[in-house]
Amino acid sequence: MRSKIFISIMTVMLLITSGCTDYLDINEDPSNPQVAEGYVILPPVFGQMVRASAWDSRYIGQYVQYWTWSAAGNVWDLQGYAAGSDACGEYWRSHYWSIGTNIDLVIEDGIKNNRPDYIGAAKAIRAWSWQGTTDMHGEMILKQAWEPNRYVFEYDSQEEVYKEVVKLCNEALAEFDKTDYNKSLSRGDLIYKGEIDKWKRFVYGILARNAINLSNKSSFNADKVIEYADKAMNSNADNFNVPHNGTGSTDANFYGPLRNNMGSFRQSSYIIGLLNGTLPDTIVDPRRNIMFAACPDGVFRGVAPGSGDPNNVANNVRRIPNLWGALGVVPTTGKWIFNDKTPHTLMSYYEMQFIKAEAAFKKNDLTTAYNAFRNGVSASLDFIGVTAADKTKYLASKAVPQNAQALTLSHIMMQKYIALYGMNSLETWNDMRRYNYSTDIYQGLSFPSSLFPDNNRLFVHRVRPRFNSEYVWNRDALAKIGADLPSYHTKPVWFTEK
Repeated sequence: MRSKIFISIMTVMLLITSGCTDYLDINEDPSNPQVAEGYVILPPVFGQMVRASAWDSRYIGQYVQYWTWSAAGNVWDLQGYAAGSDACGEYWRSHYWSIGTNIDLVIEDGIKNNRPDYIGAAKAIRAWSWQGTTDMHGEMILKQAWEPNRYVFEYDSQEEVYKEVVKLCNEALAEFDKTDYNKSLSRGDLIYKGEIDKWKRFVYGILARNAINLSNKSSFNADKVIEYADKAMNSNADNFNVPHNGTGSTDANFYGPLRNNMGSFRQSSYIIGLLNGTLPDTIVDPRRNIMFAACPDGVFRGVAPGSGDPNNVANNVRRIPNLWGALGVVPTTGKWIFNDKTPHTLMSYYEMQFIKAEAAFKKNDLTTAYNAFRNGVSASLDFIGVTAADKTKYLASKAVPQNAQALTLSHIMMQKYIALYGMNSLETWNDMRRYNYSTDIYQGLSFPSSLFPDNNRLFVHRVRPRFNSEYVWNRDALAKIGADLPSYHTKPVWFTEK
């Protein structure tokens, strides 16, 4: 962490999402606001939430085999990391700097002007940020975070960070429950337009993620997970979607062609196998043709991690398209979520239903688990845009268990894996690590014959703290937690340990 965490409105360097001009005076420079009011700060903070998620998902997506690199031997495909690089450090950077103390400014403005709705939103965002960043990295700087005039920082345990998330969520809910004030959140709220009930659902979603991640702990409470999931999103209409105008690189979807961040990635052999109905042997998934493009010969193929696409040459009919659905070029429009105007979904109803299904399954409440599972699959099909006829056919097929007694944990987790594709790679990685990359759960999942050399044949379990802040400025503190060791990325994080 650099000597200080700068207080910045950061609009210049952020993804600016759609609708910002609805809330900002055209005569004010949003990069240099005259007052630090919540309605000015929130829009770029939303943009930074997406930037953190999407930027690092490129790498985490390789760990979970959503996509792979087009060339062989990529270190992330091999469950390694890029030494001396800030690659996969955007969550860290966003949490401590770009979102950082801007949240304090929103809270201060809320206290000064009696705006508990802004205070609630700010604390919800900070809880989301703590949760995602610790899930990525493990130990974090908690107690000393944003402390002025400090040049080195000590790390706190992940358990403490998890407790901080719960504390912030409860504080946010208390603010949202207040009624004696002039509601104004809609002015800066690009997500829910000031609808407090939806913000509360987002907070309960954070609590549900926090609680399900403790499934390996003796303190795990399945009933509490179910309670949180029930209080979270009621439908896809409650999804936390950050919009994009898609008119230029500053306001376009991170995954879209305008930003050109995904040109070297290819769909993985694992996700294609699942949707082809071969992993396991089921039927072709109606989501396949919407999500992905076939090779020139009409066959859907993917790249095994670390192998690259050996047919990645012009005029080869087996050549695998890029994620925009094109061959060897950046198109003007992309496919599905890889389009310039596509909103980025940071949390969804279908995710909550799969969380509920897993928790209910663990307490042997198969009826509740089955109903939530079906709700999750159904909502995923709707979200991706499957037709009503294809949806009915799929739900009645052997790809989906037809009664509660036939439901397995693998059904739940593999359908969740498909549903969270692309936008929620971190949540999928949390799941995979909780189950230690089990091929009993993730059927058909295979790994490179040779992992990254520093792994010592172990799977990756965390991302190293951001290089340019921690390894340059805070190395002694890193050594205390073992982060100076080449194999640190293989050390299990606290929430996965039994």
